[in-house]
Amino acid sequence: MARSVTETRATNVRPMLIGEIIRLAALSTPDTDAATLDDDAITFAELDAAANRLARALADLGAERGARVCWWGDTTLDVLPVFVALARAGVVFAPVNARLSPDEAREVLDLARPVLLVVDEGHAPLTASFDVPTVDLAALHQLAASHPTHPLDAGGAIGAGLDETDAHVIFFTSGSTGRSKGVILSHRCSWLRSYPGAQNGAGGGTVNMFPLFHMAGWSQAMGTWQARRPIHLVRSPDAESLLRTTERHRASRLYAIPAVWARILEHGVEGYDLSSVREADTGTSAVPPELVARIKAALPHTVTRIFYGSTEAGPAALLDDADAARKPGSVGRAQPGIELKLADNGEVCVRSPFLMTGYFDQPDETARAIDADGWYHSGDLGVFDAEGFLSITGRVRDVIRTGGETVSPIEVEDALRDHPAIDEVAVVGLPDPEWGELVCAVVVTSSTVDLDDLRAHCEGRLASFKRPRRVEVVDALPRTAATGQIQRTLIVERIQSQ
Repeated sequence: MARSVTETRATNVRPMLIGEIIRLAALSTPDTDAATLDDDAITFAELDAAANRLARALADLGAERGARVCWWGDTTLDVLPVFVALARAGVVFAPVNARLSPDEAREVLDLARPVLLVVDEGHAPLTASFDVPTVDLAALHQLAASHPTHPLDAGGAIGAGLDETDAHVIFFTSGSTGRSKGVILSHRCSWLRSYPGAQNGAGGGTVNMFPLFHMAGWSQAMGTWQARRPIHLVRSPDAESLLRTTERHRASRLYAIPAVWARILEHGVEGYDLSSVREADTGTSAVPPELVARIKAALPHTVTRIFYGSTEAGPAALLDDADAARKPGSVGRAQPGIELKLADNGEVCVRSPFLMTGYFDQPDETARAIDADGWYHSGDLGVFDAEGFLSITGRVRDVIRTGGETVSPIEVEDALRDHPAIDEVAVVGLPDPEWGELVCAVVVTSSTVDLDDLRAHCEGRLASFKRPRRVEVVDALPRTAATGQIQRTLIVERIQSQ
């Protein structure tokens, strides 16, 4: 009996699997670079073949569908075929922050319970006390060398029957309690998040500032691969490395968080040929409008867009170049396919096909993050203006963690508000390598104030750890146009971008 047209079409739809991105790129543009790092490069054909070999070698080491394999190492081209191989075999890729100490890494491994840990040469000596099978990345590639390069579906059962809803990656983030949480993303989620990248790049590659344990690093890589363009990696996100890499490879897109853009602009772009760049993007949260103006002045031939999102939610809002000047401090409107709303307490909530599956082995945390109606609760506070543009004003649990202690910004503001020299004050936490965060008083004043004076004013009102350790004087506090709320997030970004 003949099948209907609808039935025939349904059977021909291929699932959204990450391994397919590289297979299709290798078919259409085999000799195009998929990635570069310093003097090295790997083409789509080379990446495709290496991934097929590695999938078989990893299976020999016990990496089976549904299991987890962790990666602990610095950015290298050699880990890219491992990422693709695991995706093809249905094994979950779980990178560990390369900057963690062995004790910190062991905590993540205890949570992930991997069947295998892959490490680079620099991290291999740090794994002696780990209770997990470990293989050096170079040794893994040697094991794979004897395996065939032909497609897996022609060679056996590795990865057979994969579904796009299967887990693809787990990215570990620090929760508000300090305990790591593993964000699970399915193949479908990773595919959908990266597909808009096929529309970016203006014909060239993207320079990636993120290390390859970070979700954004892999999302940018998959986005360029969807477009059959290269991702240009760097070992360190310093200004010289980013600018030289952009110039060398004639990249058309450079994305950097506000603090990194500030370093680039302080370093200066003179002396670099950046004529190929068409997109000078930034984001993560609120971006100082002064920084956007400086980017546009330095690179007048580019557009600058501001992206807002998270590991759990993926893309959420976007501020287009055309709106950047007239909507200062905003993170834009909901991106296509995404719903945004504010909860009763002002918390930004996101609902879309890009949401995580949940937190690995933490159903209670998952239930707290995603409600019964499918809304992800971001923890950010925000406001919408009349045109639907979102501004981030702070965090639901707006506290500062300093030296292991918790400080309420509002409590410190209340203690400072009656200081005779202070007209307005906002207290924020600034990242600090020693304390975690520093309590910083940001004040508007018509006279002068100094740190010792403010700390003395808090004597008898606040414990010593709650008193400001830094003071910043500003002309005005940034507020939302819609409600006049202070934008703490924007204050921090401005200070870091100075």
